[in-house]
Amino acid sequence: MKLLVIGGGGREHALAWKIAQSQRVSHVFVAPGNAGTGREPGVVNVAQQTIPELVEFARRERIALSVVGPEAPLAAGTVDAFRAAGLKIFGPTQAAAQLESSKDFAKAFMVRHRIPTARHGTFDAAAEAHAYVDAHGAPIVVKADGLAAGKGVVVAATVAEAHAAIEAMLVEHAIAVQHAGAGSRVVIEDFLEGEEASFIVMADGKHVLALASSQDHKRLSDGDRGPNTGGMGAYSPAPVVTPEVHARIMREIILPAVNGMAADGIPYTGFLYAGVMIDAAGNPSTLEFNCRLGDPETQPIMMRLKSDLIDLFEHGINGTLDQVDAEWDRRVALGVVLAAAGYPGDPHRGDAISGLDQPGEGCKVFHAATSVAEGKVVTSGGRVLCVTALGDTVRHAQRNAYAEVARIHFDGMQYRTDIGHRALAARRS
Repeated sequence: MKLLVIGGGGREHALAWKIAQSQRVSHVFVAPGNAGTGREPGVVNVAQQTIPELVEFARRERIALSVVGPEAPLAAGTVDAFRAAGLKIFGPTQAAAQLESSKDFAKAFMVRHRIPTARHGTFDAAAEAHAYVDAHGAPIVVKADGLAAGKGVVVAATVAEAHAAIEAMLVEHAIAVQHAGAGSRVVIEDFLEGEEASFIVMADGKHVLALASSQDHKRLSDGDRGPNTGGMGAYSPAPVVTPEVHARIMREIILPAVNGMAADGIPYTGFLYAGVMIDAAGNPSTLEFNCRLGDPETQPIMMRLKSDLIDLFEHGINGTLDQVDAEWDRRVALGVVLAAAGYPGDPHRGDAISGLDQPGEGCKVFHAATSVAEGKVVTSGGRVLCVTALGDTVRHAQRNAYAEVARIHFDGMQYRTDIGHRALAARRS
């Protein structure tokens, strides 16, 4: 079989790496890929990027199955185009992808289907948004209504920070957002206390297969300080997702979401990611839905997955996910993101990366924003690499990952030194 992975980040490198391990696969194409996928055995980067180009490539190469990694191609209707051409593809349609491409759509959906989430208001006028903040106080959360590459959420500790976020999103248009509708919009919602986890499933329109739980670190700096990013590291499993919490998330969030989309006439097929806040009593609330695998959560999850990913994709496309289970490595996987100088603002590009050869046993360096210049692997964006390692415990996985990080260098490299701290704290308690 030949497979196509659409995207070029760390998530897509992890998917391509895992798919290439299948005995059923002869070639894995990644469009456009990165320097890491280009070096991966059995994986080939291709230049096609527009939807018509991708459809034509899949036809010409007789691609058996395609999967979309990032949110932007999903929101643009890639899955719709492939299906219209009679091509098999795993992912949500453009209509279903509104769960991520519009925060307002997602919040209205959750309210309509009684899925637990924070109280909110939606605004396209700055004056009304400012008045809402004044009335509700802080802490409060301000979200851009659109795709913002993980940087469209401001958790404002003060009213002044919330007002500044509103100005940036509605007046200055300082956040690069691909808006779901005309004009700029923000969703402002209550701040929820608790511990956040990433709960990712595969859905086939009716049935759901839960993947291993995970937890990422959104803030740039140690101790969960600094600006929000797309994610500075992740680990799997997440201790906060106990068997009881897992069952509640499935019962109260995931199944109502999949059933609700079907009831609304928009059957959901693809990866579905629920960002869940779990309070001290174990009550889960939905922070957001994403319509794809998380990044950097994918890297640890794929390291732990023992099942053939192709089999899972086929069940997802055929509507038979209720007939399959996923097998997981019992060990912990932990990934540390290495980011470029200037991230999450204006990352520096073109810095040569050293130390990428021969990672240690049980370690894998997944590339995200990398390219090749004059025969050298160089940085090409914000989150450059995700150094991922397995270990018998969180501490072992953490030690293995950071030992590998110590071998890698590029100018201005920044990373957190405490990935996994919540899991370690949970073990101590």
